Amino acid sequence: MFGNYLIGLREGLEASLVVCILIAYLVKTGRRDALKPIWIGIGVAVGVALAFGAGLEFGSQELTFEAQEALGGSLSVLAVGLVTWMVFWMRRTARHLKAELHGKLDAALQMGTGALVATAFLAVGREGLETALFVWASVRASSDGSYAPLVGVVLGLLTAVFLGWLFYRGALKINLAKFFTWTGGMLVVVAAGVLAYGVHDLQEARFLGGLADKAFDVSATIPPDSWYGTLLKGVFNFQPDPTVLQVTVWALYLIPTLALFLAPIGSGPSGRVKKQKATDEKAEAEASAETTA
Repeated sequence: MFGNYLIGLREGLEASLVVCILIAYLVKTGRRDALKPIWIGIGVAVGVALAFGAGLEFGSQELTFEAQEALGGSLSVLAVGLVTWMVFWMRRTARHLKAELHGKLDAALQMGTGALVATAFLAVGREGLETALFVWASVRASSDGSYAPLVGVVLGLLTAVFLGWLFYRGALKINLAKFFTWTGGMLVVVAAGVLAYGVHDLQEARFLGGLADKAFDVSATIPPDSWYGTLLKGVFNFQPDPTVLQVTVWALYLIPTLALFLAPIGSGPSGRVKKQKATDEKAEAEASAETTA
């Protein structure tokens, strides 16, 4: 449940911040007349995301078992790819997000009502579709027949909306860079579990082999129906008897992705090249100044 709560909180807060930025900018610039098109765009985006999630849930029930597993596994892999791109994108652009949205909003204000609706729809719709897909994949991976995973997602989304309202009112101030770094790191861990579960689905669909090759089996030590087994499954999508391929894919995704995500920005090769170039330019400038003198 905690893993699904984290997904709802993280994804919901991003959408809430986007909405807060759009609304606050219009209010501060005296363009309250543009609020209605913005809310229409937001409402349409939310409706499309809900319809997409419902389509995934109810549409897959009409398929055969193998088709369901193949679809679930494929969409789980796609969801992990999207959420990984999202956490890295937010890490790079969080500090510039406000200016970027203000620029798009200024352009939309000059173009008219339709452009305002489209701007709000695109800004929130992308978050909504990503959230619907990843939530569906995560709930499917951690579901134990109860409503706990879905409840976790809903509570996370409600918390995100409440925090967004507090941000808008100026009643809450936190270091968003640190918040998104910590939650992004935890989300990568959750995504690794979803990816492993997706691989298992593809094995059950006979798209991938190795279903009978178990890496280990600790079902006797950590029963899936025990409270701690349920906790591990809910938080990390832990499986007591994973296949060798599942464990391999989990490790190959989690270790390098988490290392890259937590590495300081600019610490990679391109960052070192830029730093060295700046140092060389500074040295050349100093040498030129000394020669002129």
